[in-house]
Amino acid sequence: MPEVLSGDGIRLHADVDGEGQPVTVFAHGLTNSCMELAAFTPFAPGTKVRFCFRGHGHAGVPETGHYGFADYAMDVDAVATAFGATNAVGTSLGAGAITRLLGEQPDRFERVVFLLPAALDEPLAGHPLSLRTAELLETLPKDEAIERILHESGRATNYDRAPSLREFDMLLWQDMDAVGIARAIRGIIGEVAIADRELLRRVQAPALLIAREGDPMHHISVARAMAERLPNAELIELATEGDLFDAIPTLVERVARFLA
Repeated sequence: MPEVLSGDGIRLHADVDGEGQPVTVFAHGLTNSCMELAAFTPFAPGTKVRFCFRGHGHAGVPETGHYGFADYAMDVDAVATAFGATNAVGTSLGAGAITRLLGEQPDRFERVVFLLPAALDEPLAGHPLSLRTAELLETLPKDEAIERILHESGRATNYDRAPSLREFDMLLWQDMDAVGIARAIRGIIGEVAIADRELLRRVQAPALLIAREGDPMHHISVARAMAERLPNAELIELATEGDLFDAIPTLVERVARFLA
């Protein structure tokens, strides 16, 4: 599998699907890996580059102090540069990393998609479930910690609705480095993705944002604030988590058409 070195020398893992243009880099969410969007990329056009952020999946695990949005933005930039990506898709943490990169380089990408953005220019408060995840990974054997995390996260309701979701969650966690994930969680708490949300007004690239009401980790106000400032933005809002699950086939098609 291809490997890329980030700007500070951290080894990043990448998976490449498809060929031709456009080339799109896919940035996953906190605690996940390059597998998070693997089911989606076959439907997207051109070359798709999914990668693991530092501390996640098969990537290197730096010491504490190297897990801020500036570091994750550096990871996105390194992978995008290595493969010549002109588009970027990010979910949650990945969306924040892309936001940070665009704040520094507003013309970095030609098209951008933000899935459930969670961070802007106000510090992340540190959701109790996230901190609990870090504590479990730091104190329990990996397998036991994963079982507790999945149980305590309230995902059981989702598993009843979509039984395959548990298998997917286990797939995301199987290559997890407990030390790296715990450091990543603690490193991002209190961070801001971008110094000033007004910087987004400089980004001329078309942007598609997808968010839902009532998400405790990804407040819809973040997506709305971004959509208000990105000059060429479209925001898709879902009312509930159930609506989000039901809309996945339509959203996949919509994102694929947007990237083409």
